[in-house]
Amino acid sequence: MSAGSKALENASCQSANRTDSSCGEPAVAGGPPDTKDLALDARTSPEAFRQAAEKGRPAACAPKSRRLVASKPLIDWPPGPDALVWRFVRPVGMAAVFLTLWSLAVRWSHSDLFPTPGMVVRGIVELIEKGLLLKYIVASLFRVSWGFGLAVFIGVPLGLVLGWYARAFQAFNPLIQIFRPISPIAWIPVAILWFGVSDAAPIFLIFLASVFPITVSAIAAVQNMQLVYLRAAQNFGLGTGELFRQVIFRACLPQIITGIRIALGVAWLVVVAAEMIAVNSGLGYLIIDARNAGKRYDLVVAGMVMIGLIGLILDLLVRQLEKFDEVRWGYAGKRR
Repeated sequence: MSAGSKALENASCQSANRTDSSCGEPAVAGGPPDTKDLALDARTSPEAFRQAAEKGRPAACAPKSRRLVASKPLIDWPPGPDALVWRFVRPVGMAAVFLTLWSLAVRWSHSDLFPTPGMVVRGIVELIEKGLLLKYIVASLFRVSWGFGLAVFIGVPLGLVLGWYARAFQAFNPLIQIFRPISPIAWIPVAILWFGVSDAAPIFLIFLASVFPITVSAIAAVQNMQLVYLRAAQNFGLGTGELFRQVIFRACLPQIITGIRIALGVAWLVVVAAEMIAVNSGLGYLIIDARNAGKRYDLVVAGMVMIGLIGLILDLLVRQLEKFDEVRWGYAGKRR
């Protein structure tokens, strides 16, 4: 056998007698490790690993140790101040406090006219049994839907055009600022004169109450739009129609939705006032009829409660528009 083959055989035998892993454990049970294995064990001791970590040098083999990992509880208790449960507890708790103070105030005042919360609940049940509550709610929502819908359909395009064209803004802005401060309630005699005692009168009043906030918010949104959007549109060579549809409208949409939300609250206020005078149905008519018929103040407050609850639901529905991808960017810094 040649010298080269003998050297190769000796090297293979030495490698078989060495450790099977880099952590210094001998391959043969009970076999003494050689000096090179001892040196490797010294280099891979826990102290060596700590020093290597401090110097930023990776270690060859980490020491095997069992770490106790704390299991995460299924229920986070007590919940943090921003937990989801508090979003329900806070309003419900405040409502309970309000109802308690209301009941105590009526009892302490010994009033026979103003109802307690229990009397109001019984009044709502009475309206439901007679079939009047649903009828009046549908009548009020019908008028608000038409008047507010017309205001959005006219106010948004008008505001975008007036905000974009400076000459048109100079021509129409004085008229808008003259009619905008006039209360819609002041238009009730004119509305009755023009449309009579019909649904057209409150729809007209709702339209007047809603169109001006929507138009002004759209004008302000266009005038305060960032110029980077317009410059990017000019670089792509967009026409006037595509510019309004693809750039201006989308850039102004968050502020327009805010104006729509404000206008909807005003419209719901106006329909109640209009129904007290101009028509013979709706929640506003329920309030004034309950007072004049037999001083049923439980039904009066019941109508007020329903107006407030429906207004809350309408506001929540409008706020859902903020979750669409087209407008979510405009509320990026909003506190949740």
